[in-house]
Formats: sequence, structure tokens, C-alpha cells
Amino acid sequence: MSDKRLSDSRRGDKGVAPPGSARTAPETATQRLGRLLAMVPWLLRHQGVSIEEAALEFGVTPAQVESDLELLFLCGTPGYTHAELIDAQWDDGHIYLANADDIAAPMRLTRDEAVTLTAGLQALSSILVNSEIAERTLAKLRRATTAADPGGGQIALDLDDGSQHAVMTQLKEAVATRRRVHLTYYVATRDETTERDVDIMRIVNLDGQWYLEGWCHRAQAVRFFRVDRIEAATVLDVDGAPPREATPRDLSDEIFVPSESDLTVVLEASPRAAWIADYYPNEGVVRSQDGSLQVTMRVADPALVRRLVLRLGGDARVVSPPEIAEAVAEEARAALAAYDDAG
Repeated sequence: MSDKRLSDSRRGDKGVAPPGSARTAPETATQRLGRLLAMVPWLLRHQGVSIEEAALEFGVTPAQVESDLELLFLCGTPGYTHAELIDAQWDDGHIYLANADDIAAPMRLTRDEAVTLTAGLQALSSILVNSEIAERTLAKLRRATTAADPGGGQIALDLDDGSQHAVMTQLKEAVATRRRVHLTYYVATRDETTERDVDIMRIVNLDGQWYLEGWCHRAQAVRFFRVDRIEAATVLDVDGAPPREATPRDLSDEIFVPSESDLTVVLEASPRAAWIADYYPNEGVVRSQDGSLQVTMRVADPALVRRLVLRLGGDARVVSPPEIAEAVAEEARAALAAYDDAG
């Protein structure tokens, strides 16, 4: 290492912003790594650039650039001898970089990363009405992975059993042609499958879940429908323009607003039944270290709670209100008695 580097490494002002500048939060290792990865190809393309100009380019102080160069001087490809390490020179105030072509080469996706991106793009393109951008990006990703691994073939994923794809195909057609759609829809809060005609207003993703918002002719009001609970969809030969009074909901508000008459129920669930906190709308969840949880729900029909707890077969119990807990126990005793009578 040159005398210049040794003297700079002993200075206490390295990486310190100029006097009078605003103090910022300490830089993380991830932030610095990102800058270094961007700095190497830039310096290779701008041989002889001044330290001040490089500092301006990357939004740091000249002292920070010198600190980064000292770190780059210790980086390279496996082997880490003089022949593999990056050669960085800046003694005269101008930066010259060599032996860094491998690090400057464009980063490639690993196969796992490519699979993850492919899955996300396929899911996105299947739900969007105008999915050309997602499909073009997916095609580029597949070509890139094939070029990087000629013997591996293109990545294609089967994301579902075909039922949801059929539903989404119908919903996309209804939106594109402005037609009404007939839905067979499962209402989880009532444990009931319903039939209804809907004029679609939009399809949105909220908190990782896809919803259809539209004018429901059964309810004569705007309703949200979870796409994964639509069991079947059929495009009708009827105009699907919503009525004038159909106003999209402000998505900054909660999607499901419980009624004042709804019953507040507290359930305790084992780790095997913890999925209910994600599947059913709730007012709050308290999780324990062992994976069990206590979830507070607002329900319009207590029958939903009774059926849910009985179906879970001992993995959940009603904490409150006591009358619901007793109703569940009574139904369980009646079911056991029916088995005894059958024997």
C-alpha cells in the first residue's frame, strides 16, 4: 500500500461530511455494498476521474470515496493474491482502476431467484386485465435464464389446479368487454355458498390478497369479493356498467367494516389452527411463543363460530362470550351422543 493510502487510513476525518453539512444516520453495510458494486463499473468507464467528481457522482464526501477505494483494494476473485485483487490507484487525486472486469460484469440471477421472479410475474399476469408489460417481462426473464443455462430449459410454473385460472379468465373478459358476471361465491362469515350477479368496478390487491370490487345486484350495493373465494364465474350477455350510485371505496379505509350488531368473539387456537387469523377478518391477534394464538373476531352469525370450532376438532376453543362456548360444547355433546346411538 502506498504512503498516500497509509496516511489517509490514519486520518480521523475519513467519511465525515464537510463542515456545516447536515448530519445523517450511519450508513449500513448493505448501503455501502450497493455503492461499491455500482462504483466499480463506473470507475472502469471513467478512468482518471478525480476523487471530487466521483464523490459528486455517488453523493458522498471525497474522504468516503478514498475509504471505499481502500476497501476495493482488498477485494477480488477467489485466490486473493496480488493477481486476483483489484488494482486501485489514486495517489495524484485521480482514480485508475484495473483487474476488476469480473466484478464489473452484470450480475446474473441464480436459478432460485429466477424461479421466484417467474412465479410472481405469472401470478401478476394472470390477474391483470392489461398484462402486456408483465408478460413481456416474463418472456425476457425466460429468454435470459435459457441463455444463462442452455441445458436447463425455460422455467415454467404451474401455480394452481386450473380452477382459479378459469375464474380469472372470466373476470378479465368481463372487465375488458364491460359485461356483467355471475359469481358462485363462498361467504366465509356465514359458511354459505351464494349466487349473485355483479357489475365489476375494479380488481385490486390489498395486503397480498386479490379482491374484486363491484355492484352486487343481490345486495343492491357495492361489495368486495375475495377472488380466491369465487368458486365459479360466468360472463353474461348483459351490460356490466355499474349504476351511478356505485362509488369505489376509499382503500385507505378498512375493507370490511363490521356492523354495530355484530357479535365480538374471542377464540384460542393451537398452532395447527393458527391459519384462521389470516383467513378470517379479525379485530386483533395475540400470539404466544409456542405458536398458539388468541384472535378476536366480529361475526354477524354465531353459527359461523360454532361450525368453525367444531370443524377444528379440539384445536380451537371459544374464550368468550360464554353463551357461544356453551353452544359449541352442547353441539359437540350431541354429536358424540349420535355416535353412541349409532353404535
